[in-house]
Amino acid sequence: MVDTVGSYLKKHSEALVKEVGIEAAAETCGKSKATLGRYYSADVEHADRFMPIDVVARLEAVSPVPHVTMALAEIGGLTISFDEERRNAGNGGINSDVVALSQRFAMLMAEYHQSIQDGKITINEAKRLLSETQALQRVLLEMKMHLEEETVR
Repeated sequence: MVDTVGSYLKKHSEALVKEVGIEAAAETCGKSKATLGRYYSADVEHADRFMPIDVVARLEAVSPVPHVTMALAEIGGLTISFDEERRNAGNGGINSDVVALSQRFAMLMAEYHQSIQDGKITINEAKRLLSETQALQRVLLEMKMHLEEETVR
């Protein structure tokens, strides 16, 4: 039986490490590259190995996206919002967000169209779709922040 929660957390742990960079991640948290790799490995022998919370905290402190925290929130049915300025935060507010949202959605649909042409989605295609979906999620989060700003004015 596949542990979907475990698999989901491992994928987000991998995304966090890759976001920071394997060398920088190892230095930041004081773990070896091999140990970090085991935390997100899909191999059966590492199925019960997960990234400790202190490692997550150290890596997310230097990562632009808190991948594991977002995954935990999603598993719990929660949403989170960032409290620091993000890449598109000062670029014109809601109008810029709508443009960015439509561009990201178009990129997701283009990736989907390319992936489904042969009638099946491979693992690499699924990873690219996941990446585009996460980018779309970040744009939506920025849009949410701008809308929240508008409600307090």
